[in-house]
Amino acid sequence: MLMHQGIGLDRFNTLPHGRAVHAMFECCGNVTWAVTLADARPYPDRDALLAKADVELLALSPADLEWALESIVHEGISCGDPRCAAELSRITKERISTMLGPAEGYPEY
Repeated sequence: MLMHQGIGLDRFNTLPHGRAVHAMFECCGNVTWAVTLADARPYPDRDALLAKADVELLALSPADLEWALESIVHEGISCGDPRCAAELSRITKERISTMLGPAEGYPEY
């Protein structure tokens, strides 16, 4: 379970840097990746954030990729598997979507 759930893109864009890094770290488990994504804020929409997440996953060194895979070890993926980057991307996108919440936002109460 993520600590940052349903915070929305607007709130993510305005979080203090450290909290934004923490929120992204929960999604992938790699500090380099999380800092890069937090530094690139604000994102105009969730698609831009998801695209940046993919680009930065591809930019990870093999060691950083292996470290990120440690955070999804329960998913049964190993870096020796040729699907590792694709699976990490899929899982990371799911976690980012959970962090942001529904695209249409939550209803006001």
